[in-house]
Amino acid sequence: MNDNDRSIVGFTMVGHAMVHTYELSIPILMTIWLLEFGTTEAVLGIAVAIGYGLFGVGALPGGILVDKYGSRALISACLAGMGVSFLLLSIADGILSISLALAVWGIAASVYHPAGLTLISNGVTEHGRAFGYHGMAGNVGIALGPLVTALLLLAFDWRFVAGVLAVPALIAAIVGVFISFDETAAVGTGGGREFTSKGRSIADVVGDTRRLFTIAFLTVFVVVALNGLYYRGMLTFLPDLLGGFLETAIGDVEPGVFDPESPLAEAFDLAQYLYAGLLMVGIGGQYVGGRLVDSIEPDRGLVIMLSVLTVIALVFAPVASAGLWQLVLMSVALGFSLFAMQPLTQATIAKYSPPKARGISFGYTYLAIFGIGALGAAIVGTVLTHAPSVSYVFVVLAVFAATGGLLATTLSRRRPPTPRADPAD
Repeated sequence: MNDNDRSIVGFTMVGHAMVHTYELSIPILMTIWLLEFGTTEAVLGIAVAIGYGLFGVGALPGGILVDKYGSRALISACLAGMGVSFLLLSIADGILSISLALAVWGIAASVYHPAGLTLISNGVTEHGRAFGYHGMAGNVGIALGPLVTALLLLAFDWRFVAGVLAVPALIAAIVGVFISFDETAAVGTGGGREFTSKGRSIADVVGDTRRLFTIAFLTVFVVVALNGLYYRGMLTFLPDLLGGFLETAIGDVEPGVFDPESPLAEAFDLAQYLYAGLLMVGIGGQYVGGRLVDSIEPDRGLVIMLSVLTVIALVFAPVASAGLWQLVLMSVALGFSLFAMQPLTQATIAKYSPPKARGISFGYTYLAIFGIGALGAAIVGTVLTHAPSVSYVFVVLAVFAATGGLLATTLSRRRPPTPRADPAD
C-alpha cells in the first residue's frame, strides 16, 4: 500500500471500530438502565429501537450525501455526532433523554457505512487488503466495545463511562479534518475530486431503484431484513437473558478476586463478560463466512447459516439452562454463526445487484438490516415483558431465521445472473 492507501485505511478502520463499539456497548448499558429507571423491557426496547432504526434508515440518504460532500466530511461528522450522543447519554435522567441521545447516535452512525465503503472503493488502490482490514477493525469494535464498557463499569458510574466513551470519537473526528489523503486516487480523477456538484438527482435515484428492484433483489432485501430482525432482536437483550440463564445454571456468582462488600463485587456481572466473549467468537465466524463465499454460491451459504441459526434459537433456552458449560457452548455457537452470516449477506447483495447500482444497493440493504432490523429490539422487548417464558423470545427469533432461510432457498434455485458481480466492489 502507498501512503494514500494507508491514510485512508487507517481512518476508515478507526471509524468502523468506533461505530460498532458504540452500537454494542448499548446493550451492556441497558442492563443498568432497566434497574436504575425502573422501566420494562418493552419500553426500553422501543427507546433503543429508535436509535438503531435511525442507524439503518439513514444509510440511504447517507449514500446520497456522500456523492455530494465526500466521504471525509461525512465520516468526520459521523464521529463527532457519535461522541456528542454519548456525552448526552452521560447526562440523561430518564428514558426520554436516553431515547433522544440514542437517536442522535443513530443519525450520526448511519452515514458511516456508505461513506467508508465509498472512500475505500474510490481512494484505495489495493481494494482487497483494505476491505479485509476494514472488516477486521469492525470486528474489534464489536468484540472489545462491550468488554471495555463492562470493565469500566466495574470501577465507575455508568454516566462517567458514557462520557469516557465519547472521547475517542471526538478525537478521531478532529484528526479526520486534518489528515491528508486523496479520496479518489483509485479511480483516476487526479488531484482529488471537488464535492461541490449537485450530486445525483431524485430522478437518478428513482431510476436506479427501479432497475435494481428485480424479483431476485427484492427477495434478497426481505431476507436481509429478516436476518436484521434476528440479529438486533437477539443481541439487544442478550446480556440480560444470559444473566438469567447463568442464575438458573449456577446460581449467583461471587467474584472471588473482589471483597464481597466492595463496590467492584457489586458491579461485577458475569453475563456481560460472557456476552463480550460471544461477540469475540464472531471474529472467527466472519473468517469462515468469508471462506464460504470463495467455496460456494453465497445464497446457498445463506440457506445453510439461516438453518443453523433457526436450530440455535429453538434449542438455546433448554440447552443453556442445563448448566454452565452448556450455556458457554450455545453462546459460542450463536456468536460464531451470527457473524458468519455477514460475508455471505454482502456477497449475495453484490450477486443480485448491477455494479453501477452497487452503492444504492448497499444503501437499501443496510436500511433493511439496521432499519427494519431495529424493530427486533422492540419485538423482543415486548415479548419479554408479556410472555410467560423467555422461550417465546427464541421461538420468535427462530421464525425470523426460518422464513429467511425459505426465501433464500428460492434464490439458490435461480439461474445465477451473468456476469456475476464482484463482492468487493
